[in-house]
Amino acid sequence: MKEEFLKLLKSTNRDGMDKLIEFIEKTDFFKAPASTKYHGNYEGGLLEHSMKVYEILKDKVEKSTLKIDILPESIIIIALLHDICKVNFYKVDYRNAKNEFGEWEKVPYYTVEDTIPYGHGEKSVMMLTEYIKLTSEEKYCIRWHMGFTEPKELYGTIGLAFKKYPLALLMHEADLEATYFYNI
Repeated sequence: MKEEFLKLLKSTNRDGMDKLIEFIEKTDFFKAPASTKYHGNYEGGLLEHSMKVYEILKDKVEKSTLKIDILPESIIIIALLHDICKVNFYKVDYRNAKNEFGEWEKVPYYTVEDTIPYGHGEKSVMMLTEYIKLTSEEKYCIRWHMGFTEPKELYGTIGLAFKKYPLALLMHEADLEATYFYNI
């Protein structure tokens, strides 16, 4: 899966992508979970989640009745990199839990260690723009991929973003589908 992920990113021919890939390879992206407990909470979950979101988003765009004029490279960037904010974000810790025999033992679990407290979607946009130039639509899609799971005070803004860039809503849907239908 890692090879396919890198092949897709390289296929965008985006200026700076080589430096972004260098950065990604120095992080835990390919081993990180997608979350601590909600979906993809296992080693490699982030990579698997990102690839599934790409597959779903690509399909949604191809089958959409809306006129979405977007380059294939944008779909790749939006879907594969929407959660770049999760690199070096999760750490393994240990807690006591009873095993099947009712005995206490230390078990590993993922916890958060946020060294760049800048939000979620906005943090991904910030991190990406340190390496590559994003189009406005790419920024909106990545920033608002969490959709209405954001605080309710932002619902008006999210709605405006989805009207301006319908692809942002499709991205949110793809993220939800990967999370809830595939649990990754």
